[in-house]
Amino acid sequence: MKLAWFSPFPPVRTGIAACSADLVAALRGRGYDIDPYPAEAAHDFPWRHRRHPYDLIVYQFGNSSHHDYAWAYALRYPGLAVLHDTHLHHARAAFLLRERRAADYRAEFAWCHPDAPPAAAELAIAGFDSRLFYEWPMIRGVVEASRLVAVHGEGARRLLLESTPDATTPNSQSDLLERVVSIRLGHGQRVGSDERQSARTRVRAKLGIADDAVLFGLFGGLTPEKRIPQVLGAMRALVPHAPSARLLLGGAAAAHYDVHAAIAAHGLQDRVTVTGYLESDAELTDHLAACDVSLNLRWPTARETSGAWLRALAAGVPTIITDLAHLGEVPSLDPRTWTVNEAGGARREARPPSQGDGQTPKPASGLAPPASHIAPPVCVAIDIVDEDHSLRLAMRRLAQDTGLRTQLARAARAWWQREHSIEAMVQDYERVVLQVLKVPKVLEALVPEVPGVPRVPRVPQVPEHLRPDGDAKLLALLQPFGIERPL
Repeated sequence: MKLAWFSPFPPVRTGIAACSADLVAALRGRGYDIDPYPAEAAHDFPWRHRRHPYDLIVYQFGNSSHHDYAWAYALRYPGLAVLHDTHLHHARAAFLLRERRAADYRAEFAWCHPDAPPAAAELAIAGFDSRLFYEWPMIRGVVEASRLVAVHGEGARRLLLESTPDATTPNSQSDLLERVVSIRLGHGQRVGSDERQSARTRVRAKLGIADDAVLFGLFGGLTPEKRIPQVLGAMRALVPHAPSARLLLGGAAAAHYDVHAAIAAHGLQDRVTVTGYLESDAELTDHLAACDVSLNLRWPTARETSGAWLRALAAGVPTIITDLAHLGEVPSLDPRTWTVNEAGGARREARPPSQGDGQTPKPASGLAPPASHIAPPVCVAIDIVDEDHSLRLAMRRLAQDTGLRTQLARAARAWWQREHSIEAMVQDYERVVLQVLKVPKVLEALVPEVPGVPRVPRVPQVPEHLRPDGDAKLLALLQPFGIERPL
């Protein structure tokens, strides 16, 4: 089977680039013939596809400028669209407004979100955009133009279906339930106990952190959305109860947030270590493995799944996350009661792990053992409306309770093996590829007319800028030679 794969690839420093590299390598090992199309190679796709059509085109979409180039191809050549974020408003608005296409942005925003106040678009155009972008996902174009849409997890799938407006195009509400599927996101590598101990010794010696210190880690871009101000406040409150506690911030500083000034404002200079950008996956994994607890908070959210969180699970590191709707199926503990979160998916029947420790974690002190049919909690989840209070409770308990840390570590590694290993992800991709091949190629309302290919009539309300076939410049160049359209 021959696939075209639109995505950034390393050395681009994104989780999606790394994910695509892993996926392409694994699928090639299973016999798939895959041509990668990062931004710098995408211009070769149309003529290659015309000469030797691909069986399927796969698009990896994230909420960053690295994916701007793929939109035009996804609307013109429908395939499998994988949404790593189910909100793409940040990137889409930035692209259109950077290109001085405010009218196109207004039209696309109104079409994607007909119930939103039209004036909301003017806020983004004027630069007052941050909260607006999180409020409305602006993904209707990709969803309606694709043969199949894949998201990570049933929670993300449910939210996408709920956020897609009722529409009259052939691809919309009538068959959306069948065209949006859930796949598992695989990221990270399993770290055994011996490997973790070795990494712990190396990294702590390098950074001057005592071996007996309780080390909390936070990884990725150091932005306020990672809740760093709240983490620093909780860290200061923790010190009287856990004098050995330290905090490791592993990632690049953001231009709009002075993390060093924030650390100084809390008087934590002697307890917080900032590493800067960690250059390699191995380096990131080592620093994660050196921690006793990983902090993976996020708000606001574009409904993404944190790569750093998945790496922490693979390394058997206890984690604290924000209790987000799209992660509702993750078995978690509420630190206010230390019971399983009622709103989460922990009470569903758990599939047996395909591999892993093969052990059932023993309950930590003060915790009722989970029923045999309930997946054991793999993390602590913080209610965003009680964030400061719950985060302090969680950090204090995990700093003091080694039994709970051990329980969460074992459950985390088993959950990662079942839900987030590369093997689990590849299995889901193979299933979805077979599924999308059964979807008729010409269903899409946004696809322009191609000579000799039947097409559903366009729907008038689709914004004009989403309809062109991209040949305008080519046709203008060929006009002096009397060539109307190349075959």
